[in-house]
Formats: sequence, C-alpha cells, structure tokens
Amino acid sequence: MSDFLSKQQNTKRKQTGSTGTFPRLHVRKTVSQKKRPPKTISRIALLIRFLKPVTWIPVIWSFLCGAVASGAFGWNELFGWKFFLAILLTGPLASGTCQMLNDYFDRDLDEINEPYRPIPGGAISLKNATLLIAVWSVLSVITGYLIHPVIGLYVVIGIINAHLYSANPIKLKKRLWAGNIIVAVSYLVIPWVAGEIAYSSQISLQALMPSLIVAGLFTLSSTGTMTINDFKSVEGDRQNAIRTLPVVFGESKAALIAAILINTGQLLAAGYILMLGQSILALIVALLVIPQFLMQFSLVRAPKTMDVRYNAIAQNFLVAGMLVCAFAIKALRV
Repeated sequence: MSDFLSKQQNTKRKQTGSTGTFPRLHVRKTVSQKKRPPKTISRIALLIRFLKPVTWIPVIWSFLCGAVASGAFGWNELFGWKFFLAILLTGPLASGTCQMLNDYFDRDLDEINEPYRPIPGGAISLKNATLLIAVWSVLSVITGYLIHPVIGLYVVIGIINAHLYSANPIKLKKRLWAGNIIVAVSYLVIPWVAGEIAYSSQISLQALMPSLIVAGLFTLSSTGTMTINDFKSVEGDRQNAIRTLPVVFGESKAALIAAILINTGQLLAAGYILMLGQSILALIVALLVIPQFLMQFSLVRAPKTMDVRYNAIAQNFLVAGMLVCAFAIKALRV
C-alpha cells in the first residue's frame, strides 16, 4: 500500500512540479496571416503603394505611341509642358485613381489574394481612401483638360470604366470577357488616341482611324495579357464567384486562350501595317511575336508559376511592336 501511495505522490509531483502548482503551459499562439498588423511606413510610401506605380507604365507607353503616331511629336516635345502634364496624368493621376478605385471595391477579394494591400491590411481607412479617390479624380480631370478639352472627357470615361470594372452591382470583372476588354480599352485605346489628339493639328475620325485600328488590334492582345494577370488571384476569384478565364476554363486552357489572343492581335496589326505600305515595319512587328510565342509553351504548361516571368519578359516585345506601328502611322503623315 505504501508503495502504491509513493507512486501516486511521485506521479503528482511530475504533473504539478516541485512547488505543487501546475506549471505555465507554453502554447504557441497561432496568428492568421491575413490579420497581421500593417508595417509602419511613411505616408508618402503608403500613398505610392496605394497608387501602384508599376501599373502606370502601359498607360504612359500607349500615350507615347499615340503622340508618335500624330506625326508632330519629336525629341523637343519630350521636354515640353504638355508632355510633362501627360506623364503626370497617365501615370500617378488617372492610372493611380483607377488603381485606388480597384483596391476600394475589391477589398473583400484582397483579404484573400493580397491581404497586405493598404485597405485590407488596415493601413488606409475607407474614409481616407474615399477622400483620396475624390481628390485624385478631380486633379486628373483638370490635368486632362489642360492638355486638351477632349482629353479631359476621356479621363472621365476612364474613371467611369474603372467603376464599371470593379463596383457592384455591375462589376464587369465578374463577367468573363467584359472585364479584361474594358481594362484593355482603358489602358490602350483611350491613352493612345489621347496622345494623338494632344499633338495632332487635325482631329477627325478619318485622321484618327489608323490609330484606332492599330490600338484596337493591340487591345485584343492586351485582353490576353490581362488574363495572365488573373492567375495570381484564382483562389479569391473562385470564392467570390468572379468568372475569370482561369476560373471558368481552368488554368492551362486559359493560358492557351490568352496566348492565341496575344499573338492574333499583333499579327493582325502587322497585316494592317503591311496594307498601309510599310512592309519593313510590318515585318518587324511580326518578328517580335516569335519570342513571345516561344515563351508561351512554358506558360501553358505552368501558368501559375510562369505568369510573372512571362509578363516581365514577353511584354517588352509586345510594347515594342506598338511603337513600331506608331512609327508606321507617322510615316503616312510626314
């Protein structure tokens, strides 16, 4: 009996420790990755992050192509006040406004896909985001008007498109092709035509037609590149019933569709430039498709791991083709 009691006492000592009280349990606290506190950064850095500067480049480039196509843009214009306002408009102002609107309306998606964006991460409140969007919208329209009154109207159309793309109940990004198309139009057609209007002495449908056709064909290609951007957010899109191509068709089929769109738009643009009598420039545009085509094999095989690399490399050839087409249109007017 004494042996049994001593064993019981030893067992209790092991459980309670020498002090007779239960020791403090060392439990690891599980912290959800989506709820981590935002990093402390300066207000300027936070604003820049909210405006997403990397997204400005395609819009600035499209405006530049339109300016070149006008036939009145040269090296001297790079240092003029009009070009400075244009960079300000197509970069941090208009593009920045659209990015802020997208973040505002997509905050529920970003909680899943990009939880450290300023709004879902808690760095910017909805009230402050609304105020920034309002101020940036007004500044964008004013800047566009200063360049040319028609461009001020285009800015309004671009901001409306951003609402149509992201805001409920329309939310075109839910409607398969519609979302990518409206973004491609806003990123390519509108700034391209704005660039031509800013520097052209004649503004008419007939004068703008070559630029409208080329920009429209490259919009077809851009619809494909927008699809590649959707691979990073497949999980959140599925949970929120966002019908992107990767969600509807699967990642490999969506990558194949995107590749076909990318190549078709550029080859059609090359064919149009050939019709304009610019055979050498048309050949250059067609040759620029080859490295993109070769990279698309890897993209289709592994779209979710190749999407960033593909856009980082292949996009350079696509935008180079845009500029070549702009020079071809310029040659018609010089």
